[in-house]
Amino acid sequence: MLGSALMFAVMDGVIKIIGPSFRVWDIAFYRFGFGIVILCGIYGGRESLIKGANFRLLILRGVLGSVAFLSIVGAIRLIPISTAMVLFFSFPAFTAFFSPLIYRERITLPEIICIAATVLGIAFLFDFRFEGVWLGQVLAITGAVFAGLTVTIIKKLRENHRTGVVYMYFCILGTCITFPAFIAQPRLPNSWIDGAMMAIIVVASVIGQLLMTKGLRYCKSWEGGVLMTTELIFTSLLGILFLQEQVTWRFWLGGPLILGSVMALQMSGASNKD
Repeated sequence: MLGSALMFAVMDGVIKIIGPSFRVWDIAFYRFGFGIVILCGIYGGRESLIKGANFRLLILRGVLGSVAFLSIVGAIRLIPISTAMVLFFSFPAFTAFFSPLIYRERITLPEIICIAATVLGIAFLFDFRFEGVWLGQVLAITGAVFAGLTVTIIKKLRENHRTGVVYMYFCILGTCITFPAFIAQPRLPNSWIDGAMMAIIVVASVIGQLLMTKGLRYCKSWEGGVLMTTELIFTSLLGILFLQEQVTWRFWLGGPLILGSVMALQMSGASNKD
């Protein structure tokens, strides 16, 4: 899960600097379309990536995940990225809400405290300002709701589906959803730098998604959501190291709060298993 968060942080950083020449639809189409190509290259003919025991749930996961990705990319384009990310990374709370309803997973009081501390750490980590157009704020919250539900569904699918199958349906449905808008006004990379950045987005997203899908096999769905919030810390570190962003007190307060919550959850899970 931590490796997945790191890969998604790389993807976030490149999306931030790739510029306005690529629209939301373009970024999403390249991610989903070339994701299919990469998956076929990874798995080859060793196994079928379109045969699943729960076809309807695979379709639902693909649609919900695509909506979540389009929503957060759209939000980043409309409102300050700090506002968008704070709103979006409330998704572990939605995962915690959906998990008991779908799986009857019991959430203890210490675990609720850890979730609340994680959300608080996110608020500290970014200079949250409720500004920008209302559509961007709605898109960020929409992305959080759909991401929370998606993580919960992936946990269910991992009981009898391989990682590649779950992700393949995500890429197929995402490609189908974004293709009409992309083909109406296709945007191609104008330079090798644009091509390289788009390649990084695709590769990082594929690796991150495969790691997340694999990781959810070994932890509760809401716990996986909390672990994924470390993406914010990795994103901040990339900004500090490569984009010369300044370190503020928010990083030193919010970062340890998130990491401490994740460590507490891991210790709590180990204690419950014992």
